[in-house]
Amino acid sequence: MVNSLRLSLRHSLATVMALTLIGGSGAPALSQTTAPAAATATPAPARQNGAGPASVADLAEGLLDAVVNISTSQSVKSGGNGPQPVVPDGSPFQEFFDDFFDGQGNQQGNRKVNSLGSGFVIDPSGYVVTNNHVIEGADDIEVIFPNGNKLKAKLVGTDTKTDLSVLKVEPKAPLKAVKFGDSKQMRIGDWVMAIGNPFGLGGSVTVGIISARGRNINAGPYDNFIQTDAAINKGNSGGPLFNMYGDVIGINTAIISPSGGSIGIGFAVPTELAQNVVQQLIDFGETRRGWLGVRIQPVTDDVAESLGLESARGALVSGVIKGGPVDNGVVKAGDVILTFDGKPVKEMRDLPLAVAESTVGREVDVVLMRDGKQQTVKVTLGRLEDSADAGDPSDPALAEGEQQTPDADADKGQDAAEGPVEAFGMTIAVLDDEQHKAFKIAESVEGVVITAVAPGSPAAEKGLKAGEVIVEVAQDFMASPSDVTARFEALKGEGRRNAHMMVAGANGELRFVALPLE
Repeated sequence: MVNSLRLSLRHSLATVMALTLIGGSGAPALSQTTAPAAATATPAPARQNGAGPASVADLAEGLLDAVVNISTSQSVKSGGNGPQPVVPDGSPFQEFFDDFFDGQGNQQGNRKVNSLGSGFVIDPSGYVVTNNHVIEGADDIEVIFPNGNKLKAKLVGTDTKTDLSVLKVEPKAPLKAVKFGDSKQMRIGDWVMAIGNPFGLGGSVTVGIISARGRNINAGPYDNFIQTDAAINKGNSGGPLFNMYGDVIGINTAIISPSGGSIGIGFAVPTELAQNVVQQLIDFGETRRGWLGVRIQPVTDDVAESLGLESARGALVSGVIKGGPVDNGVVKAGDVILTFDGKPVKEMRDLPLAVAESTVGREVDVVLMRDGKQQTVKVTLGRLEDSADAGDPSDPALAEGEQQTPDADADKGQDAAEGPVEAFGMTIAVLDDEQHKAFKIAESVEGVVITAVAPGSPAAEKGLKAGEVIVEVAQDFMASPSDVTARFEALKGEGRRNAHMMVAGANGELRFVALPLE
């Protein structure tokens, strides 16, 4: 009777706890939350003229043995935020509460926290791929195979930017392994199958389609997720997403869910990104990404028009990292990179992906727009150091460092005699020592200072503020207010509708603004 009551209570509390963990505030979940559940669709191992497959039983049977559970444990210090319930000696619930609260009087000690995720074997010798967030901070990692065998795992390497990790186990016999496929060949609407460990239920299979490609969910600098409606739930993070030929085309990583359960919006890291990362982790224990050494920002419609581009595309270089691979002038602030190593840059985030996947030290062709003309330059890539976040090519933040001042500032005495002028709702003046101090502008910043901006003016609508400095207009350096107004008039005479301006903040950070001239 006591044992039955104790088990019943444990079951009831476990159910309540599970519901609590599943629940959420409605914000997108990006965590150990990527696993398959029960599927209602019935796709088949081969595409059949657009019809759903009759069964995936044969396909799943050959893959289940390669998909594993990842069990981790971590020692954490108990918070001791409240008193432990007092249970009378001899109570049938005493043992339960001792277990649940980690022993009476030990609130301040260490306790073990366990978690479960998924993974898959990619090499018979024992290499296993999973998500970084599945094993992050773990003291012990154990790989559990479908037949119940358990092996201790060693962490080979991890990459936080793509949330991928590689583990190594030492099996007595070769393991069943799966291979990477080409995710670039997958189309929206193609059938896919997920296998993993949802809610600790190992070997679960679900089927769905690819709902979208190239998703950016703001999880990291190299977001390029496959979206699928195959059921993905808590505990399947790190599990594989297969095509209908049994090849891994994605690693399940995240879901969007208001409740913590699947609502048919799951995300997988595509193998076109993951395969190279995994191989580098195996070879070097770390990633070795290419680095261009530029700061970038999106190309808006106004900027595209001001630069003579037929459409808003590419990545606008807002600054060059001092000491970086292209600090020799081969790429300049104001350039728009259109193609990198033969890969088109349709939008800003395409460039960091292309650069990161390139080999360090390799010379590549870069097609860019400069001074209204398209040209090709050759650049030799450096290596992106993970610790050097300031040099991360994916960071659209603005460049720091000194701006070169062309010969236009040769006669500063003459410039200083020039008074403020008004143009397009902003008052601009010579950037002298007094203005440097008044607006706390770094000594390295040169150009023409904006001293006031009229509310509702074209300048205000573009976010220009007093204290910012106009460095260039249409890629010409501005040394005086008259330079600015003269350049505006020249652009209007050429039929331009926007003036492409390089603007520096007080600390030297750069951005580009397309100011309407009409």
